[in-house]
Amino acid sequence: MATVKPTNWMIKGQVVIACNCDYGCPCNVNGRPTSGDCEGGWTWHIEQGSYGDVRLDGLNIGLYADWPAAIHEGNGVATYLIDERADEAQRSALRTLLEGNGGGPWAIFRKTFTELHGPRYVRFEVNADTNLPLVLAADAVSIEMEYILNPVTKETIHPRLALPEGLVVKEAALVGTKQFTVRDDNVSYDHSGRYGAFGFFQYFGP
Repeated sequence: MATVKPTNWMIKGQVVIACNCDYGCPCNVNGRPTSGDCEGGWTWHIEQGSYGDVRLDGLNIGLYADWPAAIHEGNGVATYLIDERADEAQRSALRTLLEGNGGGPWAIFRKTFTELHGPRYVRFEVNADTNLPLVLAADAVSIEMEYILNPVTKETIHPRLALPEGLVVKEAALVGTKQFTVRDDNVSYDHSGRYGAFGFFQYFGP
């Protein structure tokens, strides 16, 4: 019986992160979630990418989840979104990745879910060219970021986080979320005014 050779893939671009934790998110440094549970997710704006011969440039994907405790403790429920502009070959490639079948961070996350819903194909509007990214995904997701202010002077601060062993991102700008809402049949919350971050990502597989 012939062995099926894994498909080579690569994507890079900007990832936008938001959750229900305080600014900075203790999970980044192996701490417990601020409120005990974890509700949040990631939006990936793919600047350049390919899955085998299928180009993925300019597309957006999102994964949003609800875990009853820390992510690594599992039992999470998640939903994933794919840019409706993707053609069938692109949709198939992105489904493979987001469902954890191609490696990358999604393969790790998939082990923490008892339920993974999707795909839901939506119109994404992602402005990744400004200092503060904006994400709109139909009526499903809205993320608007804002700078963190010094509580005494009210001046803007610009903290950054370096994660040499980071799974999703190696270095990120830390901000707050002026708005962060997810509206889906399976995952739904409003954590506006909490943790936000964004940074460059680059993944390879298999």
